Amino acid sequence: MKAPHLVQYQGSKRIIAPEIIKFFPEKFERLIEPFSGTCAVTILTAVHGLCEAYWVNDINEPLIRLMEACVNAPKELAENYEAIWSGQFAKDQNNIDYFCKIREEFNLGEQDPARMLFLLARVVKGAVRYNANGELNQSCDKRRYGARPAAIAKNALEISNLLNGKIMFSSIDYKKVLSMAKTGDLVYMDPPYQGTSKMNGRHDNRYIQGVEFDEFVIELQRLNDLEIDYIVSYDGKTGEKTIGKKLPESLELTHLYINAGVSAQATLNGKSEITYESLYISKSLIQKKNHMKEKKLFLA
Repeated sequence: MKAPHLVQYQGSKRIIAPEIIKFFPEKFERLIEPFSGTCAVTILTAVHGLCEAYWVNDINEPLIRLMEACVNAPKELAENYEAIWSGQFAKDQNNIDYFCKIREEFNLGEQDPARMLFLLARVVKGAVRYNANGELNQSCDKRRYGARPAAIAKNALEISNLLNGKIMFSSIDYKKVLSMAKTGDLVYMDPPYQGTSKMNGRHDNRYIQGVEFDEFVIELQRLNDLEIDYIVSYDGKTGEKTIGKKLPESLELTHLYINAGVSAQATLNGKSEITYESLYISKSLIQKKNHMKEKKLFLA
Protein backbone atom coordinates (compact mmCIF):
# COMPACT_ATOMS: atom_id res chain seq x y z
CA MET A 1 0.00 0.00 0.00
CA LYS A 2 1.27 3.44 -0.93
CA ALA A 3 1.32 5.79 2.06
CA PRO A 4 -1.46 8.40 1.81
CA HIS A 5 -0.76 12.03 2.57
CA LEU A 6 -3.34 14.65 3.44
CA VAL A 7 -1.88 17.83 2.01
CA GLN A 8 1.35 19.40 0.77
CA TYR A 9 3.55 20.67 3.58
CA GLN A 10 7.03 22.13 3.23
CA GLY A 11 9.45 20.30 5.49
CA SER A 12 7.47 17.06 5.31
CA LYS A 13 9.60 13.92 5.22
CA ARG A 14 7.12 12.16 2.93
CA ILE A 15 9.61 11.74 0.07
CA ILE A 16 12.50 10.42 2.17
CA ALA A 17 10.42 8.61 4.81
CA PRO A 18 11.06 5.23 3.12
CA GLU A 19 14.80 5.76 3.65
CA ILE A 20 14.31 6.88 7.25
CA ILE A 21 12.22 3.91 8.36
CA LYS A 22 14.86 1.49 7.04
CA PHE A 23 16.65 2.24 10.31
CA PHE A 24 13.60 1.54 12.49
CA PRO A 25 13.44 -1.72 14.48
CA GLU A 26 11.38 -4.49 12.90
CA LYS A 27 8.93 -4.20 15.79
CA PHE A 28 8.64 -1.79 18.71
CA GLU A 29 5.96 -0.65 21.14
CA ARG A 30 5.28 2.98 20.28
CA LEU A 31 6.47 5.66 17.86
CA ILE A 32 6.73 9.19 19.24
CA GLU A 33 7.09 12.24 16.97
CA PRO A 34 7.66 15.42 19.04
CA PHE A 35 7.84 17.54 15.84
CA SER A 36 5.29 15.70 13.73
CA GLY A 37 4.12 18.21 11.12
CA THR A 38 1.71 16.32 8.87
CA CYS A 39 2.85 12.95 10.30
CA ALA A 40 4.48 11.50 7.17
CA VAL A 41 6.80 9.18 9.11
CA THR A 42 4.03 8.02 11.45
CA ILE A 43 1.74 7.26 8.50
CA LEU A 44 4.39 5.24 6.67
CA THR A 45 5.26 3.36 9.86
CA ALA A 46 1.59 2.41 10.19
CA VAL A 47 1.49 1.26 6.56
CA HIS A 48 4.31 -1.17 7.36
CA GLY A 49 2.76 -2.23 10.68
CA LEU A 50 5.93 -1.69 12.69
CA CYS A 51 4.10 -0.78 15.89
CA GLU A 52 0.59 -0.46 17.28
CA ALA A 53 0.74 2.83 19.20
CA TYR A 54 1.67 6.36 18.14
CA TRP A 55 2.06 9.75 19.78
CA VAL A 56 2.32 12.80 17.54
CA ASN A 57 3.02 16.27 18.84
CA ASP A 58 3.57 19.65 17.25
CA ILE A 59 3.79 23.07 18.86
CA ASN A 60 1.70 24.38 15.94
CA GLU A 61 -1.69 23.62 17.50
CA PRO A 62 -3.91 24.25 14.42
CA LEU A 63 -1.73 21.82 12.50
CA ILE A 64 -1.97 19.05 15.09
CA ARG A 65 -5.73 19.61 15.39
CA LEU A 66 -5.97 19.20 11.63
CA MET A 67 -4.25 15.82 11.82
CA GLU A 68 -6.43 14.84 14.77
CA ALA A 69 -9.56 15.66 12.75
CA CYS A 70 -8.18 13.68 9.82
CA VAL A 71 -7.84 10.56 11.97
CA ASN A 72 -10.91 10.89 14.17
CA ALA A 73 -13.44 12.58 11.86
CA PRO A 74 -12.26 12.21 8.24
CA LYS A 75 -15.70 12.53 6.64
CA GLU A 76 -16.55 15.70 8.56
CA LEU A 77 -13.15 17.21 7.74
CA ALA A 78 -13.57 16.46 4.04
CA GLU A 79 -17.09 17.91 3.95
CA ASN A 80 -16.05 21.10 5.74
CA TYR A 81 -13.03 21.45 3.46
CA GLU A 82 -15.22 21.08 0.37
CA ALA A 83 -17.53 23.83 1.64
CA ILE A 84 -14.61 26.24 2.08
CA TRP A 85 -12.81 25.15 -1.11
CA SER A 86 -15.96 25.61 -3.22
CA GLY A 87 -16.40 29.17 -1.99
CA GLN A 88 -13.54 30.42 -4.14
CA PHE A 89 -15.57 29.60 -7.28
CA ALA A 90 -18.65 31.61 -6.33
CA LYS A 91 -19.95 34.07 -8.92
CA ASP A 92 -17.98 37.34 -9.01
CA GLN A 93 -15.54 35.90 -6.44
CA ASN A 94 -11.83 36.53 -7.01
CA ASN A 95 -10.08 33.40 -5.74
CA ILE A 96 -7.05 35.31 -4.42
CA ASP A 97 -9.25 37.73 -2.48
CA TYR A 98 -11.12 34.70 -1.14
CA PHE A 99 -7.88 33.13 0.07
CA CYS A 100 -6.93 36.37 1.83
CA LYS A 101 -10.35 36.45 3.48
CA ILE A 102 -9.96 32.90 4.81
CA ARG A 103 -6.44 33.70 6.00
CA GLU A 104 -7.65 36.81 7.82
CA GLU A 105 -10.42 34.82 9.52
CA PHE A 106 -7.83 32.23 10.55
CA ASN A 107 -5.58 34.90 12.06
CA LEU A 108 -8.56 36.38 13.93
CA GLY A 109 -9.12 33.05 15.66
CA GLU A 110 -11.24 30.90 13.33
CA GLN A 111 -8.61 28.16 13.27
CA ASP A 112 -10.78 25.12 12.64
CA PRO A 113 -9.12 22.13 10.90
CA ALA A 114 -10.86 22.62 7.53
CA ARG A 115 -9.72 26.24 7.34
CA MET A 116 -6.14 25.22 8.16
CA LEU A 117 -6.36 22.52 5.51
CA PHE A 118 -7.56 24.95 2.84
CA LEU A 119 -4.77 27.40 3.62
CA LEU A 120 -2.13 24.66 3.41
CA ALA A 121 -3.62 23.43 0.16
CA ARG A 122 -3.39 26.86 -1.43
CA VAL A 123 -0.18 28.42 -0.10
CA VAL A 124 2.96 28.39 -2.24
CA LYS A 125 4.74 25.01 -1.91
CA GLY A 126 2.70 24.16 1.16
CA ALA A 127 4.98 26.52 3.08
CA VAL A 128 3.45 28.09 6.15
CA ARG A 129 4.97 31.44 7.11
CA TYR A 130 4.31 33.43 10.27
CA ASN A 131 5.03 37.05 11.18
CA ALA A 132 6.50 38.16 14.50
CA ASN A 133 2.99 38.17 15.99
CA GLY A 134 2.46 34.51 15.09
CA GLU A 135 0.02 35.33 12.27
CA LEU A 136 0.06 33.24 9.13
CA ASN A 137 1.19 35.55 6.34
CA GLN A 138 2.13 33.27 3.43
CA SER A 139 0.65 34.20 0.07
CA CYS A 140 -1.39 31.83 -2.07
CA ASP A 141 -0.20 30.01 -5.16
CA LYS A 142 -1.95 31.89 -7.97
CA ARG A 143 -1.56 28.94 -10.36
CA ARG A 144 -3.62 26.43 -8.40
CA TYR A 145 -6.80 26.17 -6.35
CA GLY A 146 -5.70 23.56 -3.82
CA ALA A 147 -6.32 19.82 -3.65
CA ARG A 148 -9.70 18.70 -4.92
CA PRO A 149 -12.17 17.64 -2.22
CA ALA A 150 -12.40 14.09 -3.60
CA ALA A 151 -8.64 13.61 -3.15
CA ILE A 152 -8.79 15.03 0.38
CA ALA A 153 -11.70 12.73 1.29
CA LYS A 154 -9.90 9.65 -0.06
CA ASN A 155 -6.58 10.36 1.67
CA ALA A 156 -8.18 11.39 4.97
CA LEU A 157 -10.16 8.15 5.11
CA GLU A 158 -7.06 6.05 4.35
CA ILE A 159 -5.07 7.81 7.07
CA SER A 160 -7.94 7.34 9.52
CA ASN A 161 -8.14 3.63 8.72
CA LEU A 162 -4.43 3.29 9.50
CA LEU A 163 -4.34 5.23 12.77
CA ASN A 164 -7.77 5.52 14.34
CA GLY A 165 -7.76 4.16 17.88
CA LYS A 166 -3.96 3.82 17.93
CA ILE A 167 -2.75 7.41 18.18
CA MET A 168 -2.49 10.24 20.71
CA PHE A 169 -2.25 13.93 19.76
CA SER A 170 -0.74 16.83 21.70
CA SER A 171 0.56 20.35 21.22
CA ILE A 172 3.12 20.87 23.97
CA ASP A 173 6.81 21.67 24.26
CA TYR A 174 8.97 18.88 22.83
CA LYS A 175 10.95 18.60 26.08
CA LYS A 176 7.80 17.61 27.94
CA VAL A 177 7.11 14.93 25.34
CA LEU A 178 10.63 13.53 25.66
CA SER A 179 10.31 13.47 29.45
CA MET A 180 7.48 10.94 29.06
CA ALA A 181 9.27 8.62 26.61
CA LYS A 182 10.16 5.20 27.98
CA THR A 183 12.06 2.06 27.09
CA GLY A 184 10.32 0.30 24.22
CA ASP A 185 9.48 3.58 22.47
CA LEU A 186 11.16 4.83 19.34
CA VAL A 187 11.41 8.61 19.17
CA TYR A 188 11.72 10.13 15.70
CA MET A 189 12.62 13.82 15.75
CA ASP A 190 12.53 16.31 12.89
CA PRO A 191 13.05 19.61 14.72
CA PRO A 192 13.23 23.07 13.17
CA TYR A 193 16.72 23.25 11.77
CA GLN A 194 19.48 25.46 13.12
CA GLY A 195 19.18 29.20 12.70
CA THR A 196 15.39 29.08 12.88
CA SER A 197 14.93 29.89 16.55
CA LYS A 198 13.64 33.08 18.10
CA MET A 199 15.68 32.10 21.14
CA ASN A 200 18.87 32.51 19.13
CA GLY A 201 18.10 36.18 18.67
CA ARG A 202 16.59 35.79 15.24
CA HIS A 203 13.21 34.86 13.83
CA ASP A 204 12.64 32.48 10.95
CA ASN A 205 9.05 32.83 9.78
CA ARG A 206 8.82 29.19 8.73
CA TYR A 207 8.24 28.23 12.35
CA ILE A 208 6.08 29.34 15.24
CA GLN A 209 8.87 28.36 17.61
CA GLY A 210 12.44 27.18 17.16
CA VAL A 211 14.68 24.80 19.08
CA GLU A 212 17.78 25.96 20.91
CA PHE A 213 20.75 23.78 19.93
CA ASP A 214 22.37 23.33 23.35
CA GLU A 215 19.06 22.51 25.04
CA PHE A 216 18.34 19.94 22.34
CA VAL A 217 21.72 18.26 22.93
CA ILE A 218 20.95 18.01 26.67
CA GLU A 219 17.64 16.30 25.89
CA LEU A 220 19.34 13.80 23.58
CA GLN A 221 21.90 12.98 26.26
CA ARG A 222 19.08 12.31 28.69
CA LEU A 223 17.55 9.86 26.22
CA ASN A 224 20.96 8.20 25.93
CA ASP A 225 21.20 7.85 29.70
CA LEU A 226 17.80 6.15 29.76
CA GLU A 227 18.69 3.96 26.74
CA ILE A 228 15.66 5.16 24.82
CA ASP A 229 15.99 4.61 21.07
CA TYR A 230 15.79 7.66 18.82
CA ILE A 231 16.51 8.99 15.34
CA VAL A 232 17.01 12.65 14.44
CA SER A 233 16.63 14.31 11.05
CA TYR A 234 18.65 17.50 11.09
CA ASP A 235 20.65 19.95 9.03
CA GLY A 236 22.78 18.48 6.27
CA LYS A 237 24.43 19.92 3.21
CA THR A 238 23.52 21.37 -0.17
CA GLY A 239 26.16 20.97 -2.82
CA GLU A 240 29.44 21.68 -1.05
CA LYS A 241 27.82 23.85 1.62
CA THR A 242 27.34 22.27 5.05
CA ILE A 243 24.39 23.74 6.96
CA GLY A 244 24.53 24.13 10.73
CA LYS A 245 26.66 22.47 13.40
CA LYS A 246 26.79 18.71 13.64
CA LEU A 247 25.47 17.11 16.78
CA PRO A 248 28.41 16.49 19.15
CA GLU A 249 30.45 13.28 19.10
CA SER A 250 29.88 12.93 22.83
CA LEU A 251 26.36 11.68 22.04
CA GLU A 252 27.91 8.67 20.24
CA LEU A 253 25.44 8.86 17.38
CA THR A 254 25.77 7.20 13.99
CA HIS A 255 25.62 9.99 11.41
CA LEU A 256 24.38 9.34 7.86
CA TYR A 257 23.32 11.50 4.94
CA ILE A 258 20.09 10.90 3.00
CA ASN A 259 19.68 12.20 -0.54
CA ALA A 260 16.70 14.56 -0.41
CA GLY A 261 16.85 15.53 -4.08
CA VAL A 262 17.50 18.83 -5.79
CA SER A 263 17.21 21.80 -3.47
CA ALA A 264 14.14 23.94 -4.21
CA GLN A 265 16.09 27.06 -3.23
CA ALA A 266 18.96 26.07 -5.53
CA THR A 267 16.49 25.61 -8.38
CA LEU A 268 15.14 29.12 -7.80
CA ASN A 269 18.74 30.37 -8.02
CA GLY A 270 19.31 28.57 -11.32
CA LYS A 271 21.43 25.76 -9.83
CA SER A 272 20.95 21.98 -9.63
CA GLU A 273 22.45 21.22 -6.25
CA ILE A 274 21.49 18.06 -4.38
CA THR A 275 20.41 18.41 -0.76
CA TYR A 276 21.55 15.75 1.71
CA GLU A 277 19.79 15.67 5.07
CA SER A 278 21.57 14.42 8.16
CA LEU A 279 20.18 11.39 9.94
CA TYR A 280 21.48 10.64 13.44
CA ILE A 281 20.80 7.25 15.01
CA SER A 282 21.17 6.63 18.73
CA LYS A 283 23.78 4.22 20.04
CA SER A 284 21.17 2.03 21.74
CA LEU A 285 19.23 1.61 18.49
CA ILE A 286 22.36 0.73 16.49
CA GLN A 287 23.26 -1.89 19.08
CA LYS A 288 19.78 -3.45 18.82
CA LYS A 289 19.90 -3.46 15.02
CA ASN A 290 23.32 -5.15 15.09
CA HIS A 291 22.08 -7.72 17.61
CA MET A 292 19.14 -8.60 15.36
CA LYS A 293 21.48 -9.04 12.38
CA GLU A 294 23.71 -11.38 14.40
CA LYS A 295 20.65 -13.33 15.59
CA LYS A 296 19.41 -13.79 12.02
CA LEU A 297 22.84 -14.99 10.88
CA PHE A 298 22.95 -17.47 13.76
CA LEU A 299 19.47 -18.81 12.95
CA ALA A 300 20.36 -19.11 9.27
